[in-house]
Amino acid sequence: MAVRILIVDDAKFTREVISEILKKKGYKICGEAENGKEAIEKYKQLKPDAVTLDIIMPKIDGIDGIDALKEIIKIDPRAKVVMVTALGQKTLELESIKAGAKEYITKPYQPLQVVEAVKRVLGG
Repeated sequence: MAVRILIVDDAKFTREVISEILKKKGYKICGEAENGKEAIEKYKQLKPDAVTLDIIMPKIDGIDGIDALKEIIKIDPRAKVVMVTALGQKTLELESIKAGAKEYITKPYQPLQVVEAVKRVLGG
């Protein structure tokens, strides 16, 4: 059975890029979310094997990427989350790792970086 990934980013273009990168490597995209609130709901509903989660997103109901990460980890302490950050967000990267993220990738990223990060969180 294919590994199921949830992709979370407020930019549709970024979701499409990550989706295409992972599909080419045989991963199944089980869902997408465009904000933290939606990410939490989709995580509960879809129970994906891994998540790519943008850190900087508009706060919907007070929930941004880090808040969504914390909530997902509460739901599932073993959640495998790869945070997606922009250059120069070292503080947020560290905060996300402390909050339970297993990996992070920095924009602009190369396709191989995305694939390798997902493989690492999945233990491969």
